[in-house]
Amino acid sequence: MKKEAFETLKKELTYFVTLFLLVFVIFKIAFFKESLVVLLRIVFSLFWLFALPGYFIMFYWNEKLNFTERFVIGIVLSAAVIGIFSYYIALMGLNIKYHLILLPLMLIFFGLAIGWRK
Repeated sequence: MKKEAFETLKKELTYFVTLFLLVFVIFKIAFFKESLVVLLRIVFSLFWLFALPGYFIMFYWNEKLNFTERFVIGIVLSAAVIGIFSYYIALMGLNIKYHLILLPLMLIFFGLAIGWRK
C-alpha cells in the first residue's frame, strides 16, 4: 500500500508542476508589466500556502476522489484551516512572520502522517 501511495505522489507531482506553470503563465499574462521573479514568488507562495497543504490533507481520500477533486477541495480546506490556526496561534503569542513557514509545514506533515497510517 505504501508503495502505491508513493507511485501516486510521483504521478501527481507532474500534475502539480503543470498546474504551477499554467498559473504562472496566467499571472504573467494578467500582470505583464511585473518581473518574472515577482510573479514566481507570488505563484509559489499561493501554492505553498494553499495548494500543497490542502493536497496533502486530502491525500487520505486518494482512492475515493481523483486529483482535481482533491486539489480543489484541498485549496478551500487549506485556506480555512490556515486562517483558523493562524488566528489562534497569534493569540498564543507566536509572531505572525513565522506563520508562513510553520502552518503549511505542519499541515503537510499532518496530511502525510494520516496518509501513512492509512
